[in-house]
Amino acid sequence: MNKAIQELPPLPEHLKLHAEPKASRDAVIEGEYYRFTILTPQLIRMEYSAAGSFEDRATQTVLNRSFTVPEFRLVDHGNKLEIMTERLHLSYDKQPFSRHGLSIRVRNAAGHLMSVWNYGDRPQDLGGTARTLDNADGAIPLEPGLLSRQGYTLVDDSRSLLLEQEGLVQPRAAEGTDLYFFGYGHDYLDCLKDFYQLSGRTPLLPRYTFGNWWSRYYPYSADEYKLLMERFEREELPFSVAVIDMDWHLVDVDPKYGSGWTGYTWNRRLFPDPQEFLAWLHDKGLRVTLNVHPADGVRAFEEPYLAIAAELGMDPEAGDAVEFDITDPKFLQAYFKFLHHPLEEEGVDFWWIDWQQGGVTKVPGLDPLWMLNHYHYLDSGRRGSRRLTFSRYAGLGSHRYPVGFSGDTIVTWESLDFQPYFTANASNAGYGWWSHDIGGHMQGYLDDELVMRWVQFGVFSPLLRLHSSASPFFSKEPWRFNHIAGQVMKDYLRLRHRLIPYLYTMNRYASRDGLPLVRPMYYHHAEQQEAYQVPNQYYFGTELLACPLTQPVDKKTGAAEFKAWLPEGKWVDFFSGRVYDGGRRLPLFRGLESIPVLAKAGAIVPMADLAEFTSSTANPQQLEIRVFAGDSGHFQLWEDAGNTLEDEDNGWCRTEMSLSWGEAAGFTIGAASGNTAVLPEQRSWKLSFTGFAETGVTVLAGGKELAAETGYDEVSRTLTVIIPELPVTSSVEVRFLTARIAVNRTVEDIFGLLNRAQIRFGLKEQVYRVVREAGTPAAALASVASMELEYPLYGALCEILTAN
Repeated sequence: MNKAIQELPPLPEHLKLHAEPKASRDAVIEGEYYRFTILTPQLIRMEYSAAGSFEDRATQTVLNRSFTVPEFRLVDHGNKLEIMTERLHLSYDKQPFSRHGLSIRVRNAAGHLMSVWNYGDRPQDLGGTARTLDNADGAIPLEPGLLSRQGYTLVDDSRSLLLEQEGLVQPRAAEGTDLYFFGYGHDYLDCLKDFYQLSGRTPLLPRYTFGNWWSRYYPYSADEYKLLMERFEREELPFSVAVIDMDWHLVDVDPKYGSGWTGYTWNRRLFPDPQEFLAWLHDKGLRVTLNVHPADGVRAFEEPYLAIAAELGMDPEAGDAVEFDITDPKFLQAYFKFLHHPLEEEGVDFWWIDWQQGGVTKVPGLDPLWMLNHYHYLDSGRRGSRRLTFSRYAGLGSHRYPVGFSGDTIVTWESLDFQPYFTANASNAGYGWWSHDIGGHMQGYLDDELVMRWVQFGVFSPLLRLHSSASPFFSKEPWRFNHIAGQVMKDYLRLRHRLIPYLYTMNRYASRDGLPLVRPMYYHHAEQQEAYQVPNQYYFGTELLACPLTQPVDKKTGAAEFKAWLPEGKWVDFFSGRVYDGGRRLPLFRGLESIPVLAKAGAIVPMADLAEFTSSTANPQQLEIRVFAGDSGHFQLWEDAGNTLEDEDNGWCRTEMSLSWGEAAGFTIGAASGNTAVLPEQRSWKLSFTGFAETGVTVLAGGKELAAETGYDEVSRTLTVIIPELPVTSSVEVRFLTARIAVNRTVEDIFGLLNRAQIRFGLKEQVYRVVREAGTPAAALASVASMELEYPLYGALCEILTAN
């Protein structure tokens, strides 16, 4: 940056990111031209500078080096150094870094040698994520991630720009090598935790972000938008975020100004009273984000032009455009002061930054997208609410600026098929909060089943935002699709809001514990080959495993297939209650109404009980707790005010839930503890015990027996206990007379499969007779195998017969 910019006064405090970039001297081993910093037993910083200049300031990627100093041993042989930690053994010849002079041996958790890295080796990592899915029609290449089956990875921070204490960004003054070596074996989550400590933890998202978002690139008028929101309300479809695409501002501008993509002036023809419109949306419980494409700066036709031009010392009468220059601190402050803050005062909650103009600024190596993400995120907290922005990915460290906008995808099955893998794999770069255009954005074709499956995936993805283009033939209102697809979409949109208590607890885990909501299977089963062979299957929080369906149904069976791998243990279908034995690969077939989502035995999933419709995402007064049979389990429900600026310990309330399996089986809900002021004073509880055999129960509240309504549904294998409102400070206990896993309804489920199958009646009757007459599922399977059935039918039968 030039001297004039460097001499400008520092940025306001809210535009400065807290960092602790200086490491303890006790962790540093330094020579004239080299420096090593031992950050953790599996993380070492390695620097070499021919000028003997080393960097202690924060960078775009690295904020914190002030780690607790780990135990390590240093041996100096004069012309060679050896540094040994519990996991790493570094050897260095004190010369410029070279393949023969610098190496690291990596040991796994058991202490066995796992791999050897030599300077210059490029890890074969498992991939990270990508800047955008713009125009993606299926798979695209991914940027490198942090995880590798080799047990190590390398982050090269040599070209990352510096973050000054004053809040400004500047290039490094000297050339040099600045590397971070992560050697974690297959302890993938440990690697992520070290990365989050180094780069900054994932921020806590506002609670409202976990509801449904409505978005469409379409020139709505205020009245049209209101009518649509009222229609959603009548249909009992909950939404929490209203996204207004670029037509909120003037787009039909005089050609002498260029295009209308950039704009900061309300289109008064569509929105005659913007403040009233935004207030109306707020009254409906909706938060609002506006789309901006800032690349063209501020042209003379804009309402804020005169003020910003004067602020920057330009002659407003000349009518010259204010150039977009995010590297100029004076422009940066004016950009927020005149273009964004006034609209925020009118009611805009956060901004959708739609930057598509590449990665070049006046400062070499500085990506304008990174700058926009960084400063928009920081500026969003100036009003005292939780920080939030909505933009594309700009490299490692972007997890600090949620949420991610994945771009404009093509509407095809190939696009959908890539997104579950893309979403889970992004956690390998520490990036856990992607928001996709659910249903696809543009081009492609209309396929009601495709959109329905996309919505089902969206419910079990980080954030659910319906979006589409301005085509009059393609929008995502459920009533625009056939009856079956539309009804399924409605059911799943309601399910998303019911899941918010679970999702918000996972939000805390992602921020505090470095545990992304969506995680590839190998995070927890690193030594099992199968975990790497199911890219579209992932853990969804601590309790669930999701297998989104991304292929059309077979026309004869009416079911789509997912080739799954179930880890050891019992697994219970979230929707049907069918119980599966794990430790194997098996196909899972589902009709249009559901996708395979499995709960681990003993899983506890807190949900909002939306018996009475509401779009509110607040801590609910009516809770449904889904509890799954087969093993003991424990869950902590975490709740706070949902949108406070800082994540303080004293802001949280915790409710403990435990399932005891076996003798003296029972389920307990502890009294809420901590900041109970964020909860309603009383709560009702609907306890749904899925996969349980029918049994009697005794219910106690505060240690005293309580009358409760109970029932049992054979189809879903669910025992229901309904407990009327109690103070949240009261404990609840359910004692089971017996606790057994329900027997799968094998014959009934096969009848259901055959009943909807579009095949000859004679074949249906033959298969059904064989199943009913066989003495055991194994005998039925042997008989079915001899019938030479077409695979989709045979596979679906096998799933049911071999479930457990």
